[in-house]
Amino acid sequence: MSYEFKAIRRVEFSDTDMAGIMHYSNFFRYMETAEHAYFRSLGLSIARDKNDPSVGWPRVHAECDFKLPLRFEDEVEIHLLVSEKRSKSISYLFKFSKLNATPVMEVARGKLTVVSVAMGEDGKMSACSIPPSIADKIQVAPAELLV
Repeated sequence: MSYEFKAIRRVEFSDTDMAGIMHYSNFFRYMETAEHAYFRSLGLSIARDKNDPSVGWPRVHAECDFKLPLRFEDEVEIHLLVSEKRSKSISYLFKFSKLNATPVMEVARGKLTVVSVAMGEDGKMSACSIPPSIADKIQVAPAELLV
């Protein structure tokens, strides 16, 4: 079972805006990249057709608070922590740390909540319980890490 994952990215030129600062929308892309890598580290996939049983993970909540800017070529660690696991949803906390700063500093915090859904024959999604084959691999992080 696992409650955390760390990914490291370098800010690319295409991630920045005209002021040379990483565009806010890319924090959400980085969160999603870390989430997908977390699932792969558990032998799972976000893709519906790669899991048995087949479930999808639409986002129902996303937020990010920004403390300091990231710039081209900054190295950033995205620390994913499972903050809550319910029967049909998972919530994550993301801590973004600038690794090439002395000392290393947190530059942003994000949150993401996803819901387990099944796709009906009519193409409509409906919330469903997280399959045990997935839920059993995921646990909630200790409270002291979620501060």
